[in-house]
Amino acid sequence: MLKRHLCFLAASFFATISINAQDSLKLTLPEAENLFVRQNLSLLSEKYNISIARAQVIQARLYNNPNFQFTGNIYNPELKKVFDVTNKTGEYIIGAQQLILLAGKRNKQIKVAETNATLAENRFFDLLRTLRFTLRSDFYQAFFLLNSINAYKTQVTSLEQLNRSFEQLLAKGVVTLKDAVRIKSLLYSLKAEQASLQNQFNDVNAEMQLLLHSNQRIVVPLSNIDVASLPPVKQLSLPSLIDSAYANRYDLKLAQNTILLDQQNYSLQKALATPDLTVGGQFDKRGSFVNDASFFTLAIDLPFFNRNQGNIKAAKLSIDQSKLLLEKQTEAVQNDVQHAYVNALNTDNILQSVDPNFRNQFEELLISVTKNFEKRNISLLEFTDFYDTYKQNILQLNQLQNARMQAIENLNFAIGKTIINY
Repeated sequence: MLKRHLCFLAASFFATISINAQDSLKLTLPEAENLFVRQNLSLLSEKYNISIARAQVIQARLYNNPNFQFTGNIYNPELKKVFDVTNKTGEYIIGAQQLILLAGKRNKQIKVAETNATLAENRFFDLLRTLRFTLRSDFYQAFFLLNSINAYKTQVTSLEQLNRSFEQLLAKGVVTLKDAVRIKSLLYSLKAEQASLQNQFNDVNAEMQLLLHSNQRIVVPLSNIDVASLPPVKQLSLPSLIDSAYANRYDLKLAQNTILLDQQNYSLQKALATPDLTVGGQFDKRGSFVNDASFFTLAIDLPFFNRNQGNIKAAKLSIDQSKLLLEKQTEAVQNDVQHAYVNALNTDNILQSVDPNFRNQFEELLISVTKNFEKRNISLLEFTDFYDTYKQNILQLNQLQNARMQAIENLNFAIGKTIINY
């Protein structure tokens, strides 16, 4: 059992060396966000959809091209001439036509294209909101995981020194084998837990690397935020937060603009029921009732059968459907804000009950306890119990601080903008 434990620790140790050997990218949160906006592949890809939609607006503004026709004689059997289109003996017909859209179809198509461009922008900013939330959440989770890992390093370093002392004392017969093994077991246990935290950090870091398009470097988050000193969430009014979410959530704007698009499409489909007019002129050199005949032409479809009934009905139903989806999305936004607000209040209340000097006092006490144990002023059982208590409290304090930052980020995400600045 001990041999397997040692093998696991050795593997973790060499894995950590491999990770540390990679280049690190030390970033504050603003620096990480700037890099994210410049390099995230999903955002860069989504930006193309905006450009594509704007190009469709340009296309919708263009008029239909005129149509030109030329008909010429291939073979004149009387004169035995090929392609006889001469003025003296040949025959040719020249015509030109222009399609004219009626019922305001062109303007309606432009409005539909413009709204599609707005929807593309809504999707981009909603994606930006989601990915930025993921980045900020990962940033703080990685930051506090590193804090916990460093806390383990302090304990491991102290125990390694103590373990070496006990091995020397064991060789001299001053301490028992039981006490020496107990110290070694505690050391191995701490290293195993530290390796587990390192793996958690690596998982979070992998997602951050993907968001920042920086797969070759370990992202090391830097922060000087005092979590306990952040303004309490209770100073914010829930109704005002909900109103702010209504104004800033791009998924809600997407639902609102979808209704506008469906209404514009309904208007367009009704206009498409009106046939378009084709206007043209024709010149016939020698094939009509007189030579050099000129004609004026008008053409229009007769809407006896197809009056676009199906598309008009479908467009009307789409409006009704989109209104229901907007109502659903509005309720979802309100629910998101309420849920995030309650969670943020809860983490605030818990963290406010923690003494800000608690961690420093505990670390000072750890040094004192270690020295007293070396002097045999306290028993091995008291020493190991204190180490376990120290470890649990430091982990819980980091988890609590991370929980508050996650709650704040969830609230910002639910609202669609940064409400609590830090």
